[in-house]
Amino acid sequence: MPTALFLAVGLILPCAMPVLFEPLIPAGTADDDCPDVGSMLAEPRSELVIAIERFEADRGALLRKYPLDLSPRRRERMEQFYDGWLAALAPIDVKSLSRDAQVDWILLRNEIRHERHRLDTEAAAFVEYSSLLPFAMDIVALAETREAIPPYPPAKAADDLIAIAAKANDADRALRDAIDRADETHPRPSPSVCRRGLIALEESRRELRNWQAFRSGYDPEFGWWVDAPYAKADSALDGYAKSLRERGVGQTPDKPDVIVGTPIGRDALIADLGFEMIPYTPEEIIAIGERELAWCETKLKQAAAEMNCGDDWKKALELVKRDFVGPGEQPALIRDLALEAAAFLKTNELVTVPPLAMETWRMEMMSPQRQMVTPFFTGGEVISVSFPAASMAHDLKLMSLRGNNRHFARATVFHELVPGHHLQQFAESRWKPYRGLFSTPFWTEGWALHWEMLMWDKGFPRTAEEKMGMLFWRTHRAARIIFSMKYQLGQMTAQECIDFLVDRVGHERANAEGEVRRSVSGDYAPLYQAAYMLGGLQFRALHHELVDGGTMTDRQFHDTILHQHNMPVELVRAILRGDALTNDFHTAWRFDEELDAVREKK
Repeated sequence: MPTALFLAVGLILPCAMPVLFEPLIPAGTADDDCPDVGSMLAEPRSELVIAIERFEADRGALLRKYPLDLSPRRRERMEQFYDGWLAALAPIDVKSLSRDAQVDWILLRNEIRHERHRLDTEAAAFVEYSSLLPFAMDIVALAETREAIPPYPPAKAADDLIAIAAKANDADRALRDAIDRADETHPRPSPSVCRRGLIALEESRRELRNWQAFRSGYDPEFGWWVDAPYAKADSALDGYAKSLRERGVGQTPDKPDVIVGTPIGRDALIADLGFEMIPYTPEEIIAIGERELAWCETKLKQAAAEMNCGDDWKKALELVKRDFVGPGEQPALIRDLALEAAAFLKTNELVTVPPLAMETWRMEMMSPQRQMVTPFFTGGEVISVSFPAASMAHDLKLMSLRGNNRHFARATVFHELVPGHHLQQFAESRWKPYRGLFSTPFWTEGWALHWEMLMWDKGFPRTAEEKMGMLFWRTHRAARIIFSMKYQLGQMTAQECIDFLVDRVGHERANAEGEVRRSVSGDYAPLYQAAYMLGGLQFRALHHELVDGGTMTDRQFHDTILHQHNMPVELVRAILRGDALTNDFHTAWRFDEELDAVREKK
C-alpha cells in the first residue's frame, strides 16, 4: 500500500472504529464519535520514556534469570544492576529536562533506590529464619547448576540430594523438639518466623523441581543417579513443610484459616513511608487515623439520631445492614448504582467520563474462597461482586448479605467503577502508560477514597441510611490506618485487630477476619491498608489547595491528575502547582496540616 494511502486510512479508521481508538478526551468533547488523532500525535514525549522501558525490561529479564530470592548470586547481580542505574542517572541535570522528564527522573531514581533497599531487607529477613533452613544454600547451589556447561556431575548431584534430605529430616526433628520443650528460657520459634521459613522452603522446592525436570528424561545418566535421591529429598522437604505449617505456623486441617503475619517494625515502616513520599513517623500516621476515626464517630452518631436511634450508631448500623437485596438481585443493584454515580458526576461537572469507560466495565461473581480474604467488592474494568453463594454455610451467607447491603454497596460501587478504579485504570492505559512502573496504592486507593470524601461533601448521600453506608467505609479506612500500623509495629495482634474492627467499625466478625487476613498475610504491602485513607487525605488536601482556592475547577483538577498516571501524590502536587523540580527533590509535604480547616468545616 502506498505510504500516502496508508496514512490516509490510518486517519480514517479511528472514526469508523471508535471502540478501538477512543481516548480520555477533554471536557466538551466527551460525546464526539471520532477522537482528535492529531492531538495524540502531538502529545509531548518525555526524554526518559525509553530509559524507563529499558530499565523495566532489563530488570524483568534478570529476575527471571535469577529467580531464587535466597541466592547470593541473585543479590550480587541485582546490586550491580541497581547501582549501575543510579550511577547513570546521577550526572543528569534535572533542570535541563522537559517537565515530564523531570518527574520521570525523580520517579525512576526513587524506584531504583527502593528496589536496592529491598535487597537489604530480604537479606535481613533471611537471617531471622535461616536456622530453620540449614539446607537452603545447598538447594540454591544445586538449582543454579541447572544449565551448567559442562553439566553438573549426576553422581555429585545425587550426593547433594541425600545430604539435603538428611538436613531436612534433622531440621524437622529440631523444630518438633523446640516446640515440645519450649519454655521461658528456650522459647519456641514464633509462628511468623515459621511462616517466613515455610514460604522460603516452598520457593526452594519449586526451583529444585525445575532443576530436576530440566534433565530428567533427556539425560539417561542423570536419571539413573538422581531420580531416587531427588524423590527422597523432596519427600523430606515435604514432610518438613508440613511440620512448619501445622506445628510452627499453626495452620492444621482443622484450623486452615489461622491468621499469621510478620510485623516489619518501625524502621522498615519509616523506610517504606519515605519511598511513598510520606514525611511522617508511624506514630504521626496513627494519630491521623485516630483523628479521622473520631470525626467519623461523631458523624455516625448524628446519622443515628436522624434514624431515631439516639446516639446509638451501632443500632442504626444494624438497621442498615438488614436492607439487602435477595439472591440473584445484586447485579441489577450494582448497575443502577453505577449509573446513579455517573449521573451525579455529570450534573456536578466533577470529571470527564468517556462514553467508552461507561460502556466497557463488566461484572463477575466472587467465589466463596476468595470472599474469605476479600469479603467486599473489588473493581476496575471488572467489578467482582461479593455476595453469598449457594455452597456457603448459612451463617456465612447472612454475614455476606449484611456486609454487602444496599447502602454499603452504594458507597462501594463508585469507588470500584466510576469515578474510582475503572476510570482510573481506563486513563492509565491511555495516558503515559510507561509510568505503570511507579504505581503506588497511595495514588490507586487514595484516588478512590478521595471520591468518597468529595461526594460526601457534595451531598451524594441523601438519607440517614445512605450516610451510614458511606460513614461505615470511611470509618473502616480510618481504622485500617490504626490497626495495620499498630500490627506492623508489634503493638496489636491479629486477633486484637479483628476485635477492633468489630467493636469500632461495626464489621461482621467473618468480614473482619477476612480484612485482617488480607492485611497481614503478606499478599499486600505493609502500608497498603493505610494507603486508602492517607492517599485520600493527600488528594483532599490538594483539592482544597487548588480547587477550593480557585486555581482550578473540579473537572480540570481531576482530569489533569488522570492524565499524569500513577505516582506518589506529592509529585502530583508538584505537577499541578508547577513547583520547581531538581536533583535533590525530597519529600516534605505535611498534607495533614492543610486539612485542619477542612476537617472543622466538613
